[in-house]
Amino acid sequence: RGHRCTECFDMRMERAALYAHENGFQAIATTNSTSRWKDSKQVDDSGFRAADRYDGMSYWKYNWQSDEMTVRKYEISANEQFYKQEYCGCSYSLRDSNEWRRANGIPKIQIGGETAGLGDRYFSNALVDAAEESQDVVDEFFSQADDLAKAGNDIKERKKMLKVYENRRKNEASDGAVAGLNNW
Repeated sequence: RGHRCTECFDMRMERAALYAHENGFQAIATTNSTSRWKDSKQVDDSGFRAADRYDGMSYWKYNWQSDEMTVRKYEISANEQFYKQEYCGCSYSLRDSNEWRRANGIPKIQIGGETAGLGDRYFSNALVDAAEESQDVVDEFFSQADDLAKAGNDIKERKKMLKVYENRRKNEASDGAVAGLNNW
């Protein structure tokens, strides 16, 4: 959600627009704006900038972040058993995600392999998977990320910020369905 994210989206959308232009497509879109973990305006702005570079090219904007669309996305992902990546892919996201997980008593992200740090490696249950992306969970994460950003590179200050989140996670339901894996 910061300037690095904009640069990443710009790079990816530019490559998509160039490919579309070279292969006769007139529109581009992205799945990045489906996730509540992403700022849809930031993603869409990158799409519009990329499309504007090519005559006749447009960027398809759609509000994918509604509750209904979030559940639908996870229904498709569970049905197809898509791989569940637990962070966006950059080293900053990995760092921030693991700090937040540690503060909330959640195992760190597992990269590759058949096990995940949280839940299943593959999407398997649309309702449980959608709950992992609830607006409350996303807002909590970014609130903490903002606090950590204010602490900068000062390790003592970052640790002090993380102390606030200790013991915030409630116990999981034994079946994972009522309180779920996301009950922070």
